Amino acid sequence: MKTTLRVLLPVVVLLAACSNPTGQTQAQSVTSGAIPDMPAPTKRAPADSASMKLSFSPVVKRAAPAVVNVASRRVVRQRVDPFWDFFMGGGAPREQVQGSLGSGAIVRADGVIITNHHNIEGIVEGKGDITVQLADRREFPATVLLDDPRADLAVLKIDTKGEKLPVMAIDDQEQLEVGDLVLAMGNPFGVGQTVTNGIVSALARTDVGAADYGSYIQTDAAINPGNSGGPLVDMDGDLVGINTFIISRSGSSSGVGFAIPANVVRQVVGAALGGAHVVVRPWLGVKGQPVTGDIAKSLGMTAPRGVLIAQVYPGSSADRAGLKEGDVILSIDGRPVNDEGGGAFAIGAHKVGDRVPMQIKRNDREQTITVRADVAPETPAKDERAIKGNNPFSGATLVNLSPAVAQELNVDPFLGRGVLVTQIGQGYAMSAGLRPGDFVREINGRPINTVADVAAATTGQGRNWTVTIERQGQRITARLTL
Repeated sequence: MKTTLRVLLPVVVLLAACSNPTGQTQAQSVTSGAIPDMPAPTKRAPADSASMKLSFSPVVKRAAPAVVNVASRRVVRQRVDPFWDFFMGGGAPREQVQGSLGSGAIVRADGVIITNHHNIEGIVEGKGDITVQLADRREFPATVLLDDPRADLAVLKIDTKGEKLPVMAIDDQEQLEVGDLVLAMGNPFGVGQTVTNGIVSALARTDVGAADYGSYIQTDAAINPGNSGGPLVDMDGDLVGINTFIISRSGSSSGVGFAIPANVVRQVVGAALGGAHVVVRPWLGVKGQPVTGDIAKSLGMTAPRGVLIAQVYPGSSADRAGLKEGDVILSIDGRPVNDEGGGAFAIGAHKVGDRVPMQIKRNDREQTITVRADVAPETPAKDERAIKGNNPFSGATLVNLSPAVAQELNVDPFLGRGVLVTQIGQGYAMSAGLRPGDFVREINGRPINTVADVAAATTGQGRNWTVTIERQGQRITARLTL
């Protein structure tokens, strides 16, 4: 491809010269072997198919100074010898340093930077450090202003001592279309700042990625390990997305990369600058499934579209708006919704308190209703605690499940109320076989509805225990002797 361009570009220049209205003398000069003097071409960003012969360099020069490298190091403790651990009850742990290398973008001149959560995961608990390297190779330690695992974003801050840094604007037009030209910028494989170009391959991808909240931009611009957290840039040099993951069988770019869109980036940065430590997003409160061809036919629809509601959470935004089982959500804010994730994203992108129009189909009639964007309720109260003492739950961390907690932990809020195991540490709970995600249903015949019930049921008991848990919908009862 490079060879072809080198051959074609001079031909284009000559043709342009020959087609000049005053170019007869120029044409004669070319024939005689003398190349006429021509002004140096002015570079500009490609704006149409003819402009593809020009250069992306003006966009890169505008955007590149605001692109940074993000390096994190954390200390983890590992046991040295599994043999010693098994036979002697625990080997001496050793500390091992794990590192991560990614990218980011400066979004405020005083040193506010956006990157991926997975680039700094494990650092926010205070274990490890983060270093940001600017485009001019200066390095600064960074602190975490806000970490948002749900969207796989994190906001960092470096101390510039009053120096104003170059900034990349977060796009506020939201007019991105499939086929638009974009640049992916970052530090792939740690080789240094790199730019790749491509197009927007698709928009609003919701059934991909590890994060539970997202509506991704898909691009064929090459994204590789180390590009995570770097900006996806439009032809104005603005940030339209944050590169976050790829789909690949080899681990390297195969032209299917994904970026978190600018409206989510803006929401997370805004929360951080407002002093928040978490991003509070509205919750719709429905469980549903995409309308397939068979479902569409059974509902009398001409084409499969929308989300068929199977459950409505009592007291949720959807419940108060009057949504019912059997309704089909067709669009939110005028944008088509075709899966549950798309609906969650459309509501979650709003501010709490916004009134959001929603088009639904009920029976044989389409209608528009208004939903108030409210947060997921935290009922019962969270009450997360680690259990201690001589009982089967010693070393386990338990929490009361509510829609708010379910949203935070990325579990299904429709699992029902109860006590959820969130972590297993050192203690009898590990030996008893408890796992994160288990529900505690009964202890010695006593029903368990809250963490307080667990605390009461494990106080002053003897050596023999009967415990009932629920795991992936199956109830399991075990008799234990401590």
